[in-house]
Amino acid sequence: MLTVRVLTTAEAVEIDVRPARLGSRAIALMFDIFMQMVVLGFLTAAYLIITDLLPEPYGELLRPETVYLIGVALVAVGYPTIVETVSNGRSFGKMIMGLRVIREDGGPIRARHAFTRSLIGLAVEWPGLLMPMVTWAGSLGTMLASRRGRRLGDLAAGTLVVHERRPVPWNLVPGMPAGLALWAADADLSAVDDDLAEAIRQFAARSYHFAEPYRSVLGQSLHAEVKAKVSPAPPSGTPPWLFLVAVLAERRRRAAVQLAATRAVTQRVLPGFGVIPAGTRR
Repeated sequence: MLTVRVLTTAEAVEIDVRPARLGSRAIALMFDIFMQMVVLGFLTAAYLIITDLLPEPYGELLRPETVYLIGVALVAVGYPTIVETVSNGRSFGKMIMGLRVIREDGGPIRARHAFTRSLIGLAVEWPGLLMPMVTWAGSLGTMLASRRGRRLGDLAAGTLVVHERRPVPWNLVPGMPAGLALWAADADLSAVDDDLAEAIRQFAARSYHFAEPYRSVLGQSLHAEVKAKVSPAPPSGTPPWLFLVAVLAERRRRAAVQLAATRAVTQRVLPGFGVIPAGTRR
C-alpha cells in the first residue's frame, strides 16, 4: 500500500504527497556520496597543483591535514546546499530516485533550508562529527519513528522529502447502467458536445476522489446542465449519477457504430485502403 499524506499549503490548498522512506533516501544518499567524492577528488588535485606552483615558504603554509578537513566540510555542506537550492530540492541522488525536498507547507525550499539540512547532516547525521555512533542511532530512530520519514535535518529546517514519481491509478468509467439502455438508445444527445461529455467522463472517473459536499454540488450542477440538453427525460427516479453515466456510455456506443460504418464505406469505395500488405513490418 502506498503511504499518501495530505499537506496544506499557505493558500489553504490540500495536496497529496508520498513521503520518501529510509530505503529510497539511503540509495539517494549513496549516489550523493559518490558525487561528493568526485568533487573532493577534483579539489585534491587542484590543491596538489597549487602547492607545486607556489614557492616553498607559501606551499608549507597549506598543511594537508588542515586543507583536507576544510575541503571535507565544504563539500559535505556546500554540495547539497548549492545543488538543492539551484534545482529546487533535487540533488544528484534524488534526481535518480525521483525524490525532492520541499517545505512543510508544500513550497520549494530556499538556501537557508538546504544549508540547515546540510549542516545538521555534517554535524549529527552523516558523517556525524559529534559522537558518531550515538548520533547515527538517534538519527535513524528519528526517521523510522516519523510518519513522514523526516530526519533531524528535516525537523530543524522544516522540510520533508517526497516522491515525485507517483503511480497514477486507473480511473475506470462505468458502462451502461442496467435498465437505461433502451431509453438511451432513443434519446436525443446531439446537444451534448464534446466538452460537456469530457466533463461527465472526468466526474464519473474521479468522483470518489472528491469530498462532500463538493461531490454532490458538482454532480447536481452537471446533472442539471446535461438533463436540459437531453430529450426525452430519463425514467422517473433515475439517480443523477446513473443518468450521467448512461449518457456517456450511449455517446461512446454511437461513436463506435459511426466509426465502424465509416470504415465499411471506405473499404467499399477504396478497396485495400488502410490494409497493411502481408510481410510488411509496421
